[in-house]
Amino acid sequence: MADQRTATLVITGMTCNHCVMATKKSLASVPGVADVAVTLDPPRAVVTYDPAKTSVDRLAAAVREAGYAATAAAGGDRR
Repeated sequence: MADQRTATLVITGMTCNHCVMATKKSLASVPGVADVAVTLDPPRAVVTYDPAKTSVDRLAAAVREAGYAATAAAGGDRR
């Protein structure tokens, strides 16, 4: 099994379920992402990914591409 990590991103700018779905779709399209869960309250994404294929910075960029801001939660990147 490949080494996987889980990152938690705090997302700002989401206001509805469409925002949640757009963010989830954008994150899921990143190569190396195995699982994505996005919630509106609290506004965050929990992403399981392969660190050999992507990074937390790339995940945050995918959120920005969907039109929202994202920062890594403190202690939110773990194996």
